[in-house]
This record gives sequence, C-alpha cells and structure tokens, in this order.
Amino acid sequence: MNVLEAIQNRREVTNFQDKKIPEETLEKVLEAAFLSPSGNHLPSREFILTVKRETMDQLVHTTPFVPWLREAAAAIVVTGRPEISKYWLQDASIACGFIWLSAVEQGLGAAFGAVYHSEDPNESKKRESFVRKQLLILDDRRIVAIMGLGYPKGEPKPKKLLSRNEIIRYDHF
Repeated sequence: MNVLEAIQNRREVTNFQDKKIPEETLEKVLEAAFLSPSGNHLPSREFILTVKRETMDQLVHTTPFVPWLREAAAAIVVTGRPEISKYWLQDASIACGFIWLSAVEQGLGAAFGAVYHSEDPNESKKRESFVRKQLLILDDRRIVAIMGLGYPKGEPKPKKLLSRNEIIRYDHF
C-alpha cells in the first residue's frame, strides 16, 4: 500500500475485534512513530506502547471520549517535551499521523484520543495527570494523545468529505 492509499483508507475505527496484534506489526507502527519528523531532529516526542488489558481499561477513564480503549488490542501514548523543543506539540501531532497511517498499512484500525487540551488548561491538567499517574510519566512531559489500535470489527463507513473547492485554494484565498 502506498501513502496515498493509506490516507484514502484511513478511518477513525472505534470498534475492534478481540484479536491480538502480532509484536512485529506493533514494532512496524512504532518504527513509523520513531521515524516521524521533529523540528531540528530534537527528541521532542516519545511513545509508550501498552498491550496490557488492565492498563487500557484504566486509560478509558482519561476522558469520556476514549471508551473504545476497552476493545483496543493496543494503545500508544504520545508525549511531548516542551523543554526540548518549542515545536513539541507539532512534532507529537505529526507522529500521531504517522502512527495512524502505518496502522492502516498494517491492516489495523486506529482511533485518536486527545489528552492535551489547548483551550482548557484545567481539563488538560486533569487528563494529563491521570495518564501520567497510570504510566509513571515524568513531570516534564506533556501527554498529547492516546492512539488506540486493533483489527476493525466490520468495514468502516466511507468518509464524507467536503468538496475540494471548500478546502483547497490556489495562489490566493
């Protein structure tokens, strides 16, 4: 599968089969995260993989928007390091996209659970503190997202997109 095919096939998958993901498949997804770009090649983002059912069942309580972690076969928590780079959020976000597209290439479904909340510092602190405690994450890291992974249960519905004319402009707005 080429990159454009992975982009076209990408869906938010929130219903997963009860099926373990092989270690070599997860390592390929982690390799995509590792290879994702970062500003000035600084180590501004880090990744924590868990396949432990009890851990994912605890992470469900991070925010009401991640109930799909109960069915996910794996989760990757993406952290950022503001002390390393002012581009930590962009770098971690790009890495999430690489994780998602690599998951699609591997035949997996993925769901994105935002932990960091840019518009509500109190909510962000609550969510990040919860994940930090569960995974023993150092205080200097920000928790950007939880990516849930698994084999999709059923075929995801086609994406409903806006017209290209509403999104893409040439030469001027």
